[in-house]
Amino acid sequence: MTNASTPLQVAKFGGTSVADFTALSQCASIIVSDPTTRVVVVSAAAGVTNRLVELTQADLPNNERQRLLKEIAAIEYAIVDQLSGSEIRAAVDALLTQMANLVDRISHCTGDQLAPLADSLLSIGERCSSLLLTQVLKQLGVDAVNFDVTRVMRTDGHHGKATPDCASLTLNALEQLLPLTENQVVVTQGFIGADDEGNVTTLGRGGSDFSAALLAEALGASALAIWTDVNGIYSCDPRVVVDAKPIAELSFSEAAEMATFGSKILHPATILPAQRSQTPVFVGCTRAPEQGGTWIRNHCESRPKFRALSLRRGQTLLTAHSLNMLHSQGFLAELFAILARHRISVDLITTSEVSVALTLDQTGSDSSGRSLITEALLEELAPLCRVEVERDLSLLAVIGNHIAHTSGIGIRVLDAIGDSNIRMFCQGASAHNLCFLVASSEVEAITNRLHARLLN
Repeated sequence: MTNASTPLQVAKFGGTSVADFTALSQCASIIVSDPTTRVVVVSAAAGVTNRLVELTQADLPNNERQRLLKEIAAIEYAIVDQLSGSEIRAAVDALLTQMANLVDRISHCTGDQLAPLADSLLSIGERCSSLLLTQVLKQLGVDAVNFDVTRVMRTDGHHGKATPDCASLTLNALEQLLPLTENQVVVTQGFIGADDEGNVTTLGRGGSDFSAALLAEALGASALAIWTDVNGIYSCDPRVVVDAKPIAELSFSEAAEMATFGSKILHPATILPAQRSQTPVFVGCTRAPEQGGTWIRNHCESRPKFRALSLRRGQTLLTAHSLNMLHSQGFLAELFAILARHRISVDLITTSEVSVALTLDQTGSDSSGRSLITEALLEELAPLCRVEVERDLSLLAVIGNHIAHTSGIGIRVLDAIGDSNIRMFCQGASAHNLCFLVASSEVEAITNRLHARLLN
């Protein structure tokens, strides 16, 4: 671990923060202003990963492939044009040539070969960002080095949503990465890793925050700073509730609930490594660092009954019906075993005598964006139960403290919901949340009513 007298901070910059030369220059200013920032983790530039995901589709028409390749190249070269030196252009040329070659291989690929190629392709965005930010720092006179994170971030071989090996990461980071921080700012990539054979893997959509938190834990960092396009975490998404208020401080437990149930500022997996290592997390805006942001700590002074509302759209409700559930054992175990084989995690669950309803979410799912409900899953479930699938639902969570042990909260929430139909209502499993599922067409109106009743 690092010496307590020489604090080391890990900073992560998201896609909008590295979107163009101006944004990268703002990142560099933040890094330069804090000498403790020694490790920097970057995402792909805004818009790049979505285009790369499209390019992972083997059946994409050739004209679409060429259009997407040109659009990605235009984003990267617009930054290169602002930098001096031929070496950086040659390095970006090499990455974009690799990108085009991978796309060509994917277009002729089928079966098990596709996923490894897709992960290699998806890694190009982060590799370009780290290369370009390193050069921006160098032009400011900072001794910076572009570090390949796959040298230390070891994962299993599940392409699209790989699981990191934290023990290997710690050993590798302390041996290979930490010594560099004594004299250099290390710029590296989020979202990607490598299996034991060196094949590139990805950690799932939104995995850059997770990568930064894992590196902060491995290095014994004094803090993790997540720089994004908003100045901290709010009581609700300001795009939904105009009266949403900034939150100066959150506990890990509150932040975990908010991230899990829809706050897009942090990836849900980010909180676990930070909480394990007791690493404070700061969330701030790259464009306006002077405005401050939100600190997330193990303990905070303010612990209100109602802290925030989190909204998560694009929910799927899967209901499994079977008379075999009645007075029998093992049905749920078999159901969850099937879901586990298809790498599907369940968020909420309610049961009756002969049915079980589960919510599924894309957060942290396969990097390629493939649907969770596949024909293969439905075929395996068919002998066990009859399945109903409902889509276009939204999950709304009330986040706070001691909710499960405070009388009258359910009544206040239901009163604010009014006549709207609720597809699922869950409360009691956590002291920090109460959540329910509604039609996406109604969720914004419900959210505004709840915020006015509980948080104003």
